[in-house]
Amino acid sequence: MPNCSNLGWTCVKRPSRKYMGRRRTPASQTWRTFLSNYAGQIVAADFFVVPTVTFRLVFALVVLAHDRRRIRHVAVTAHPTALWTAQQLREAFPWEEAPRYSLHDRDHAFYGIGATAKAMAIEEVITAPHDPWQNPFVERFVGSARRECVDHVIAFNEAGVRKLMTLYGSYYEKALTHLALGKDSPIPCPVMPPGEGDIVAIPEVGGLHHRYERRAA
Repeated sequence: MPNCSNLGWTCVKRPSRKYMGRRRTPASQTWRTFLSNYAGQIVAADFFVVPTVTFRLVFALVVLAHDRRRIRHVAVTAHPTALWTAQQLREAFPWEEAPRYSLHDRDHAFYGIGATAKAMAIEEVITAPHDPWQNPFVERFVGSARRECVDHVIAFNEAGVRKLMTLYGSYYEKALTHLALGKDSPIPCPVMPPGEGDIVAIPEVGGLHHRYERRAA
């Protein structure tokens, strides 16, 4: 190879790529970090199917708050259209109580709520396809409702499913404990000193479950 200086050329050596500075981009928070940072401003929504005694499929919509897993709204219908879903969003958050983010999957029933959510200053956060872990709290509610209620009780019609979900929702909020809540229920239970009063079992959901309270003697 000829010498550059002998030929009157000026050789410019390019720096190696490994010594070149990389372009820095702002760090993006992970999905889990987003859920934890904005837990008090996120609600999660999801549909699940409940069959009736006549083999009709009834759809139940649940809207769950992330901070204490409180149920903000439960609705039941046999025909979940986009207009119906948008109306449920308005009923779940009246009087300017809307959260900052609404977390849901890519169900077609959610396609028509964009205008309603924007008017209520709610930002839609849509999960990736086939990734239920991105919407964990409402997915856990759906799984608990199936295992503990609708898999054991067959409703006659849409009204029966609505009553069943109302009963289970009361049990879920007042008696079902969560490890992330310090083994407390979504609605905090009052704590009495040990040894005062008797522990009483109160049947819930038609006798399928019980919640326990310590009542003063």
